[in-house]
Amino acid sequence: MRKRIYSPHRGSLARFDRQFLSSASRFTYIGSGELGGKAHGLARVKGILDAKFRNAFAPAVEVAIPSLTVVTTDLFDLFMKENDLFEIAYSGERDDLVAHAFQRASLPVQLVGDLRALVEQVHTPLAVRSSSLLEDAMFEPFASVYATKMVPNNQPDADTRFRKLAEAIKFVYASTFFRSARNYMKATHHATIDEKMAVIVQEVVGARFGDRFYPHISGVLRSYNFYPVGYAKPEEGVAELALGLGRTIVDDGVAWSFSPSYPRIDPPFKSTRDMLKHTQTRLWAVNMGKPPEYDPINETEYLVQVGIEEAEYDGTIRHLASTYIPADDAVEMGIEARGPRIVDFSPILKAGLLPLPELLRSLKETCEEMLGAMVEVEFAATLDRERCAPASFGFLQVRPMVVSTAAVDLDETELAGERVLLSSETVLGNGALDTIRDVVYVDPDRFDVMKSREIAAEIERLNGPLVEARRPYLLIGLGRWGTTDPLGGIPVDFGQISGAAVIVEASLPNLAFTLSQGSHFFHNVTSFKILYFSIRHHDEHGIDWGWLRRQERRWDGAFASRVELAAPLLVKVDGRSGRGVILHD
Repeated sequence: MRKRIYSPHRGSLARFDRQFLSSASRFTYIGSGELGGKAHGLARVKGILDAKFRNAFAPAVEVAIPSLTVVTTDLFDLFMKENDLFEIAYSGERDDLVAHAFQRASLPVQLVGDLRALVEQVHTPLAVRSSSLLEDAMFEPFASVYATKMVPNNQPDADTRFRKLAEAIKFVYASTFFRSARNYMKATHHATIDEKMAVIVQEVVGARFGDRFYPHISGVLRSYNFYPVGYAKPEEGVAELALGLGRTIVDDGVAWSFSPSYPRIDPPFKSTRDMLKHTQTRLWAVNMGKPPEYDPINETEYLVQVGIEEAEYDGTIRHLASTYIPADDAVEMGIEARGPRIVDFSPILKAGLLPLPELLRSLKETCEEMLGAMVEVEFAATLDRERCAPASFGFLQVRPMVVSTAAVDLDETELAGERVLLSSETVLGNGALDTIRDVVYVDPDRFDVMKSREIAAEIERLNGPLVEARRPYLLIGLGRWGTTDPLGGIPVDFGQISGAAVIVEASLPNLAFTLSQGSHFFHNVTSFKILYFSIRHHDEHGIDWGWLRRQERRWDGAFASRVELAAPLLVKVDGRSGRGVILHD
């Protein structure tokens, strides 16, 4: 009989069987250590999914966790010890130097045989995901701190497939000690030495279309909607969908947002042209074609990003899009007409080709009950090419979601006045702060979107000492924080601004943005209970730059400045109305 790991909290997993394809269990582990947070969450939910959802939406939708194998934390410890990696790991060296050192190391022999057996039998793309001990912790859940790497796993010989999988695992191991992870540990007052890394080797949800492999739908479901539209209520949740791999949502922040309770209500676009401007135009896929240039320390080594027109060629956009009709300035469901495509998922959300909203509502309720908290769920789905259904729905991840419920009353009349530094009616979070004396800001007179990476580096230099001194600060910038597009704002990762207690993003006439609730950056903002202000250049209320510039500056860079105030600011955010104000003395 094969050994299983049992725990009242982690469910049941079978030890990896080298006859993987003929094994009854497709949820297995290698090693004898911990599963890590991400795998732990999946283990908890697996039994419930099997019992409640296996047939609940059949035959239209089959719900399952994609086959996976967890490499437990003891093998990470052994890898570190056998290859004497502790010195480089804790040296604070550049990420590329750490990654190269890990690539030169050898995986433990206790792991090699099982991994080899896995790739000999599985020929579909694999995702190697981090599953650290601290990830998805109940009160400090975080996302995108460590790496995920996908491999095509389609090379003709098992030796090459094994080597590429091993490189991916070593890259994820190395990411434990990358700069962004170190910064995050400082912000949460954890020591990197306390962290242990398990990894999940999981089949990628999707199908092959020529030289590309990707799902029709990737999505993020959240229990709480910070920006409800129409009849929707915050506690009814929000879902964000994209075509292709989920990287489009969680990293790029591009998605179609809707309430599962009111799937026919569109996001609040100002016009059809505005909808066209903000629709998804590119998708991520696993590259199944010509091998790329060898680059084992590149997280996207085996990924490609292509235009939506390629998806139309693949036949994957058929049930997911509408068409803009310029002559009528109207949007027509489907892609029969000629014109620009809008990825709005209308055939599913409005015409009901698939019971996706009903499934998401049920998943939300079930996961909340299981964790005893609000949740965030990541998923992906493949559709029938001709009829949409039957579809295969892959449950990828569940993590707790932190939402403040403190009562704060803020009347609209309080948004203006002599003491107002800034105010907004689009604010994320809830609560009040009266301890912030430090302000880090990017001055619009010195802002240059072409130098956004240099701006991010300046912000990081200011963030570090403030984190060390445990001085939470107000951060003000232009464009979107955390964007992957350097022309769309300031491309920081969360670790670079981890000491901020309040963040403000302000648009300029030539620099607009749309905040995505499905991004990993957004998740970390909410998990840290950061108060997040969005201010449009045309809003009635704005920022008092004159007052800010008159304050004595403690540090000046080419783009950013830091001021230390004699008296603390008062920050108030009413989560029910979405209003917020920051008052100076």
